[in-house]
Amino acid sequence: QVQLVESGGGLVQAGGSLRLSCAASGRTLSPYAMAWFRQAPGKERNFVTGISPSDRTTEYADSVKGRFAISRDNAKTTVYLQMNNLKPEDTAVYYCARRTSVLVSTDEHDYPYWGQGTQVTVSS
Repeated sequence: QVQLVESGGGLVQAGGSLRLSCAASGRTLSPYAMAWFRQAPGKERNFVTGISPSDRTTEYADSVKGRFAISRDNAKTTVYLQMNNLKPEDTAVYYCARRTSVLVSTDEHDYPYWGQGTQVTVSS
């Protein structure tokens, strides 16, 4: 059984930074693609970023390009999301997810394993 646990969320002022972590238990993250999604109140859950097992492929939503960075430490079975220059519109619950494929997908339905989410609130 795969369990994903996010941490690192919180309240930050606009322009600030946060680093989210997603720790896996049960099975390792390798060799599967991992991703971060987010869901703002009253809105659908949307893809933020994803990373392949080899780290050679990363993909970002246009809204976070240049500000967010995804990375993974397969030895520590952890995926990270570094978020810089945060904006109020980044406020959401952030979820990490794992595929059973090496390919990154922007479709949440391609990810069978999910964490419980961590709240990120950016004040203006």
